[in-house]
Amino acid sequence: MRLEDFAARLRGCREIVFFTGAGISTESGVPDFRSPGGIWTRYQPVYFDEFLNNEEARVRYWRMKKESHELYKNVKPNIGHYSIAAFEKRGQLLGLITQNIDGLHGLAGVSPAKMIELHGTDRKVTCLSCGKELAPEPIYEQLEEAIVPSPCDACHGLLKPATISFGQQMPIDAMRRAQEWSQAAEIFVVVGSSLVVEPAASFPVIAKQSGAFLAIINRDPTPLDSLADFNHRGAIGDFFIKLQSLLTNG
Repeated sequence: MRLEDFAARLRGCREIVFFTGAGISTESGVPDFRSPGGIWTRYQPVYFDEFLNNEEARVRYWRMKKESHELYKNVKPNIGHYSIAAFEKRGQLLGLITQNIDGLHGLAGVSPAKMIELHGTDRKVTCLSCGKELAPEPIYEQLEEAIVPSPCDACHGLLKPATISFGQQMPIDAMRRAQEWSQAAEIFVVVGSSLVVEPAASFPVIAKQSGAFLAIINRDPTPLDSLADFNHRGAIGDFFIKLQSLLTNG
């Protein structure tokens, strides 16, 4: 299928679901932490039960999180993020499911009601006991002088970035809504995901099995390419520049 034909199909659809991974944010300068030399290759992973029960593990976790926060705290959304937000403004977005924790979709204008951040967000810190949410900047400023943040000022519980750690249960409501959106999608568009991380990578399969038109936009091949009705390989920013032009002028 040509890009022009895909754009025409999108133009007439009101039930579009986007599913995004790290590849949509790398062009904003957000590092791919799994790449050689990335943060995840230099730190031993901290599992959730370790974070809860081991002070040394918490120190290691917060050190890693502070480093990652410094790397992308000032990054901005790119044309891919803004293009997806534009589908909501046109009344075409059923929902956005993202694996990313950088918060750039929200900054681009996608509303919380239309977005599921499957792995949480680094734009918030939460108390694991009472659920209080805090802005991250003051917490990371504390880490200039401390090795871990002070306990929650409301209940003295442990504070943690609002992301899902290894071994931590995926959010039940978010997973349920993501499955419902996948089943209801008329067009399901994967952008910038390698589609190897489960259970998230199952949503395109659910969508296809439920009758959706499946599109995969990614720099590299994915395990689900053979299922897709439309595949595009290349830079994601260039793809959205061409797509937006077709949607506007087509």
